[in-house]
Amino acid sequence: MRRFTLRTGIRWKITLAIAAVGALTALALSLVVHSAARVSMLESAREAELERVQFIARTDAGRKPIWGAKLNDPDLPAELREKARSGRRGTYVQESRKGPVVWAAVPLGNGQVLSLSHRFQESANMVRDLDRALVVGSLAVVIGGSALGVLIGGQISSRLRKAAAAAQRVAHGDPDVRVRDAVGGVVRDETDDLARAVDAMADALQQRLEAERRVTADIAHELRTPVTGLLTAAELLPPGRPTELVLDRARAMRALVEDVLEVARLDSASERAELQDVALGEFVSRRVSTLMPEASVRVVADEIVSTDPRRLERILGNLLANAARYGRPPIQVDIEGRVVRVRDHGPGFPEALLLEGPSRFRTGSTDRAGVGHGLGLTIAEGQARVLGARLTFRNVAGPGEATGEGAAAGAVAVLWLPEHAPTATGSFPIIQLPG
Repeated sequence: MRRFTLRTGIRWKITLAIAAVGALTALALSLVVHSAARVSMLESAREAELERVQFIARTDAGRKPIWGAKLNDPDLPAELREKARSGRRGTYVQESRKGPVVWAAVPLGNGQVLSLSHRFQESANMVRDLDRALVVGSLAVVIGGSALGVLIGGQISSRLRKAAAAAQRVAHGDPDVRVRDAVGGVVRDETDDLARAVDAMADALQQRLEAERRVTADIAHELRTPVTGLLTAAELLPPGRPTELVLDRARAMRALVEDVLEVARLDSASERAELQDVALGEFVSRRVSTLMPEASVRVVADEIVSTDPRRLERILGNLLANAARYGRPPIQVDIEGRVVRVRDHGPGFPEALLLEGPSRFRTGSTDRAGVGHGLGLTIAEGQARVLGARLTFRNVAGPGEATGEGAAAGAVAVLWLPEHAPTATGSFPIIQLPG
């Protein structure tokens, strides 16, 4: 079961966090201000009503009340009526749909109660205006916080993207790239710590790889002399089946040592192509007829290319050998302009090779395994880099493969030669692949 994942940028995460905090803060402050303002206005209204009803009681006792005051008002809230009859003055706030009503009552003689009421309309309008101002202010805080979040998050996201791009270049084999230089900026933060850590890791990894390459090259170089001596000694043995077996293994060991030395030289990035202008179709046709006469060659379009014939022959030979060893006939070689395709009709390349590319000392899955040490395609890819070319691998879909019922109908290795030859410093042009 595939898990659902939602990808969001750090810029929007920071923006959302700031907006959420701003909204919660604005909401809390608005509620506090609204409540405090309403309570303050109601208290002021209660005090004002109480003073008015006391004034009326002092000046108009025994006469008809003024200013809307009433004696023994039947609408007077029961709680306030009982309080006044007990000889105490007081106020009461009665809630209604049209707004709160403020009551004030004082006791008179003979059990009479003088009361005055006033609807809290003006103060309610002031509270509503205050609420509108609070809403507008809260929205301004959220929008301003969001803009600030976009600005801050954008700067952090930009620095992280630059760091990721630089790290990607390091992963693709550019040892001169420094993530800290790519990030740049005056402000020092955790991004700089990450960049320095990646640079330190890349340097350590590069040193380790260089040490391993030197050890591999030294071992292979030291093995070359005894292996050559072993092969020479084996050739002096008397004819027979045991001699053939010894010669076969000695030759395989010598080939392995030579391949390991070649891989070490390619890893050192010190190889340079010796360029010549060759007609690609004619060149490939002649080499294929020599290396594998049974393979078919088709020249769709010939073109003059500037390349290293020796390295191109090495690539072609390794691709043909890989197709013969792990695939099945017929083997086809197509030349179309600057593109050379080598196809077999075997089980196809293993999935690991298609995803990660050739790996030394790995011959693939059991469907495509056999004798060998897995350096052929690694050497071919390395020689292609020296030529400024690109070597890609894919499988040809067989019947029913789209529905998951069939198997691959062959493997295709494609060599894309560059339009311009490598420079004298060994830098390579960028190859634009069709599609």
